[in-house]
Amino acid sequence: MHITLPRIGLWVAGIDLLPTAETADLAAEAESLGYGALWLSEGLVRDPFMQAATLLNATKSLVLGTGIAVIWGRHPRNVRMQTRALLDAHPGRFVLGLGTSHARVVEDVLGLTYERPLATLRAHLDRLDEPDPILALANVTSDAPVAPRVLAALGPKALALARDRAAGAFTYLTTPEHTAQARAILGPDRTLIVEQSVIAAALPDEAKTLARQHIASYLAAAPYRATWQRLGFTDHDLADGGSDRLVTTLVAIGEDEIAQRIHAHLEAGADHVCLQALSPNLHTAPLNQWRALAPIACQPFRSSAFS
Repeated sequence: MHITLPRIGLWVAGIDLLPTAETADLAAEAESLGYGALWLSEGLVRDPFMQAATLLNATKSLVLGTGIAVIWGRHPRNVRMQTRALLDAHPGRFVLGLGTSHARVVEDVLGLTYERPLATLRAHLDRLDEPDPILALANVTSDAPVAPRVLAALGPKALALARDRAAGAFTYLTTPEHTAQARAILGPDRTLIVEQSVIAAALPDEAKTLARQHIASYLAAAPYRATWQRLGFTDHDLADGGSDRLVTTLVAIGEDEIAQRIHAHLEAGADHVCLQALSPNLHTAPLNQWRALAPIACQPFRSSAFS
């Protein structure tokens, strides 16, 4: 199955904290602004697959994706059924993003044991791809569409798994240098989706504070620390809330810098860049930033198709 993505989309955290009707209006406005894709984080209070259904119903052509749905505690058969239902209702408009997240989410939030993440993800994919045992027992065949999937991947082994077992990879809080490295591992035939954190509309001091708070919230997560260290950041960069160099490298502030960072990721091999407009309050959607970024993000970039 092929699906077409625009060059630029949006990534949003915590949209499920807002009233359902408000989220539908937000998705409709994002579509009207010219954005072609919207990626949802793991749900905070609502399941991301259910949230995706709400937003797909509220729009006409917007592509929705989980970016990403955490596999721990989520049975592969349920994932398969949810994605089938979304694609049955909205053909070609849903992308399944899966990943292992990190220990803070899995252990502190879900209360599960975070161990052998790559092996666990590989086993989850095996179960996801096997014939449905319920259908087999009922002697029923299904020709339901299968959602194209991407895997959250930062390190070389995870990127290799995304190359071998998915349509591509989804990276988060990285740099154009990492994008080039990811493209080299994925090869030319896999799709590379890159999240880019941005702040488009804020006073300089407020933007720097918000950017630092955002990065600081990930400093204890081992997968991100390892990735940043591979990119040349030192223990000093990862201490005391993160160095100025780390923060400014990972968060693009201001429309000129955002445009340059988008271009750098695309030049480095990204097929799709999804912008995460940072907000000081998850209960307030960054709609003003989406509006401010639309002239930059929604220019006619060449589309990317993948399967």
